[in-house]
Amino acid sequence: MNFNEKYELIDLSQEIYEGMPVFGMHQKTFIMVNQTHEENMKQTGSKTLGFSARNLLMSEHGPTHSDAVWEYNPEGPTIDKMDMKMFYGSAICVDLSHIRYPDYIEPEDLQQALDKAGLTIEPGDIFLMYTGHYNRTYAKGDIEGYQNYYTGLSYAAAEWLAKKGVVNIGVDSSAIDQTPDDLDFSGHWVCGKYGMTNTENLRNLDLVAGKRFLYMGLPLRIRDGSGSPVRAVAFVEK
Repeated sequence: MNFNEKYELIDLSQEIYEGMPVFGMHQKTFIMVNQTHEENMKQTGSKTLGFSARNLLMSEHGPTHSDAVWEYNPEGPTIDKMDMKMFYGSAICVDLSHIRYPDYIEPEDLQQALDKAGLTIEPGDIFLMYTGHYNRTYAKGDIEGYQNYYTGLSYAAAEWLAKKGVVNIGVDSSAIDQTPDDLDFSGHWVCGKYGMTNTENLRNLDLVAGKRFLYMGLPLRIRDGSGSPVRAVAFVEK
């Protein structure tokens, strides 16, 4: 049996386009034409083939992306120097969709979600949180709603995950923190303290909630990067 027969691939990544939602402190996304097919044919003199290309201006934290530890801890590694095992491997996703802003996700919520799914956290796991925020807002065209007022981890919950050995925390909203109330950015604070990454702006987590699967969301090799867009996917056994 080959790999594709054994596993279903589920795309967990959001689309990249001009006007897409970006966390307020980061660069908005712009897409510009570099050259058209016709312009390139005139430039090269070819009568048969023209090459078209576009330019992207975007943040390292624009679409579905992972953070470098250096972003929130200046003593931590930049994205190009981080262990690649933080971005792929065994993962679990828990259903926390009943928790809404202004409530925080607390340790007891995480444990209850794990118990309900019959899952346990193993050291080195990638831990994804299905909050339902993307489905309730972005997927229905409510971009403003998506960018504001979502639940997130309390400091205690983030540290609970860190002490369990989680290396990457992912979520289907703009941040793993509860925004806009938590200006201590507790989830990021804990990631900096324990040398962890986090992955934000995921989607389709309802399709993997309650499951263990193989996750892959590899960053670009950006020299001294504070983070990187990733193409996040889940490989789920059929």
